[in-house]
Amino acid sequence: MQDAVEAALTAMAGEPIHTICAGRTDRGVHALEQVVHFDTRADRPDSAWVRGVNTALPAQVAVLWSRRVDEQFSARYSATSRTYRYSLINRPVRPALHAGRFGWFPLPLDLARMREAAALLTGEHDFSAFRASECQARTPVRTLHSFDVVRQGEQIDFVLRANAFLHHMVRNLVGTLVYVGKGKHPPGWVREVLASKDRSRAAPTFAAEGLYLEKVQYDASWNLPQRALQ
Repeated sequence: MQDAVEAALTAMAGEPIHTICAGRTDRGVHALEQVVHFDTRADRPDSAWVRGVNTALPAQVAVLWSRRVDEQFSARYSATSRTYRYSLINRPVRPALHAGRFGWFPLPLDLARMREAAALLTGEHDFSAFRASECQARTPVRTLHSFDVVRQGEQIDFVLRANAFLHHMVRNLVGTLVYVGKGKHPPGWVREVLASKDRSRAAPTFAAEGLYLEKVQYDASWNLPQRALQ
């Protein structure tokens, strides 16, 4: 959707606009909140960068707010953390109404075992075992601040907050916890996979449909609209 946003901004600005995003998302992944910044010589009120740009965007994309920021601000590098949510339907029958919006796993999953495994992955680690081969990050070291697994009926949510994420890191972690939840491996196995730094030791990459970039956090000094960050 970055192309669509840049095209709409270009139309509003009357000059080519290139955006920097807080986080990249693969095809099929959703964003409940994405933050972008761009430079322009065009002088427009904030309302024009919202309502005006929205008129040129497809129905599934909407600008929520606009704010002028200091030139030192970077949507990507100024972010202090990012939160992703993977929503999974856990039942024998595949989802219909939520097709394309949720992941699905048909076998029973043990919530307690997955929570135990998730706790072993928090902290600063080399996450090479959960990194896509095409990942271009300069370092595989990331700090996973929290990894919560919550169940409500047939829906299981995996909620991860980190300073940054590697390519496919969330989907690989979710797939690995599903292996634990279905009883293929004990919870402690994830620690062995993490220490191995070997991608082949972890589970296959889970489907993209259930993944959402949920929140991007910045220091309060940037004075970004709190409504969008809650």
